[in-house]
Amino acid sequence: MRLVIAKCSVDYIGRLTAHLPLATRLLLIKADGSISIHADDRAYKPLNWMSPPCRLEELEGQWRVVNKAGEELRITIEDILHDTSHELGIDPGLVKDGVEAHLQELLAAAPETLGPGFTLVRREYMTAIGPVDLLCRDGAGATVAVEIKRRGEIDGVEQLTRYLELLGRDPLLAPVTGIFAAQEIKPQARVLAEDRGIRCVVLDYNALRGVQKDELTLF
Repeated sequence: MRLVIAKCSVDYIGRLTAHLPLATRLLLIKADGSISIHADDRAYKPLNWMSPPCRLEELEGQWRVVNKAGEELRITIEDILHDTSHELGIDPGLVKDGVEAHLQELLAAAPETLGPGFTLVRREYMTAIGPVDLLCRDGAGATVAVEIKRRGEIDGVEQLTRYLELLGRDPLLAPVTGIFAAQEIKPQARVLAEDRGIRCVVLDYNALRGVQKDELTLF
C-alpha cells in the first residue's frame, strides 16, 4: 500500500463530473490497483476514488487514473509532502460473529425471504472496499446488494451506502439497490436507510432456521 500526502486538486471525468479544489489530501494506492482520495475528516469515507481494474499514469505534476470504462481521475499535484509504501500481506478478512454468519448462510439458501423472485448471485461478493454479504437479483432481474447485521445501526447503513456507490459504477450491475437486513434495526438507522432509498428487512432468526415457537417454549 502506498500513502501519499500531497497538496492537490482532483477532477473526476466520466458519466458525471466532479471537482475538488486545491487542498492537502491523502492519496491511498492499494495493491489491487484502486486509488482513493481522503481529507482529514469524513471518517473512513473517501472524497473520490477509482476502483480496479484501472491504470495509474504518473506525469510531471499530474496523475491520471483511468478505468476500463474510460472514466478518469485527474489529480493535479502542486507539492508532495510525504510518499511511502508498505507491504501489508494477505488480510484474513472480517470474521462475523456466529449469528451474523449463520444469518448470511440462511438467507443465501433462501433469498426469496427478501422478496418474491429473489435469486442469489453470490455470497461475499468482493469489491475494492470489502465483500458485500449477498449480491442478489430481484424478481425483475435488477441487482440488489444485501448487508446483514444482527443489530442494524447507522454504521451498517453507511457501509452498505459505500458498497452501493461502488457497485453502481459497474455498467454490468447498475442500477443497484440495497437491502439492510437485521434481527433488530435501530430507529435512527432505519430513517437514514430509507432516506437513501435502502429497504429495511427485519429478520426472524428462528423462522429462518425452521424452528417453531413451541420448540422454544420450556414451560
